[in-house]
Amino acid sequence: MKCKASYLFYFLLLTLFVTTPLSAQTSEQKALEAKRARLQEEIKEINRLLFAERKEKGNVLDQMEALDHKINVRQELIRVTNQQSNLLNRQINVNIRSISKLREDLRILKEDYANLIRKTYQNKSQNNRLMFLLSADNFFQAFKRLQYMQQYAKHRKKQGEDIVKKTDELTQLNQQLVEQRKVKEQLLAENKKVKEELYSEIESQKTLLRSIRQNETKYTQAISKKQKEARKIDREIERLIKSAIASTNRKAGRSGSAKFVLTPEAKMVADNFSANKGRLIWPVEKGIKSQGYGVYNDKLYPGIKHRNNGVTITTDEGSQARAIFEGEVIAILSVPGGNKGVQIKHGNYISTYYNLSKLYVKKGDKVVVKEVLGDINTNRFDGSTKLKFYLYRDSNRLNPEDWIYQL
Repeated sequence: MKCKASYLFYFLLLTLFVTTPLSAQTSEQKALEAKRARLQEEIKEINRLLFAERKEKGNVLDQMEALDHKINVRQELIRVTNQQSNLLNRQINVNIRSISKLREDLRILKEDYANLIRKTYQNKSQNNRLMFLLSADNFFQAFKRLQYMQQYAKHRKKQGEDIVKKTDELTQLNQQLVEQRKVKEQLLAENKKVKEELYSEIESQKTLLRSIRQNETKYTQAISKKQKEARKIDREIERLIKSAIASTNRKAGRSGSAKFVLTPEAKMVADNFSANKGRLIWPVEKGIKSQGYGVYNDKLYPGIKHRNNGVTITTDEGSQARAIFEGEVIAILSVPGGNKGVQIKHGNYISTYYNLSKLYVKKGDKVVVKEVLGDINTNRFDGSTKLKFYLYRDSNRLNPEDWIYQL
């Protein structure tokens, strides 16, 4: 009896250590699958928005950036799929060990049950059971013997039920193992296909690089023009922010400060904005981040640095910019030779939406989250529709990718 209790304790302990990491792995597997699906969707959007036939006439600089972005996403997809495959492989190994353990448990249970059946058969005679009771020395002993016979029958029934349960568990684990192996094979096949597409895109990038080198002057002129346009927009955005800070502070009797003087109401808006860091909505209903925030090296000439003080989001033609949070329109941008933009103040945070062809708001308007601000301009030369989005706290630049959900 003591041996059986020890065996039961060992089995429960082993079950605990096997099932706990397995459930954790299942949760991790779901997270990886969600990330993989998101990357696959991003690649579809890149193909649709950046590599459609109507974009073939776009300039080589945009083509190069788009191709590089796609390669980076493809590499991340391969990495995530490898993680899924490795995790699945560990789950398969755990299930193989569990199946082996269950088979051993089942063998022991069947042997025990067979012994019980033999003993029952040997003592099946009603007379034997009756004589066993009547041979008791007293009533108390007879009662104990009756209890023993009942417990013995229950134990035999329990052993039979355990065999059925273990058999079902073994069947389920075997089915799970078959499914896991199918999923693993599918992941490996998908990864092989993605790698082939990646190699093809890298070759396309090399071809594009060769064509650029054949016309180096044109390429460097395109870089210079793009950098000049970006600096012009950045200067105007920051000029308007400083002007808004000065104007707001003069009204509050606090001129000279480089930060917004906040009223209690404005401070509440700022606190709510800050509390939503990482959860703010996209400034467009749908699209992809085609250029991220910060300084990056040119793909052809690594010595040339590019700076993006915001993020660039490519979307569908006819799309509109929308407010990421409640606030007040403090400025309308109109860059000479460029398009229009809107600046919204959220306490002491400022969001800027540039490259708009038509506006639906004016300075002084109060806006709510998701309110349409204007139509995003579609480039008549290459057909691209891009919103340039910037975020500041007072006059300090912020990385929008840290604030917008999954940007």
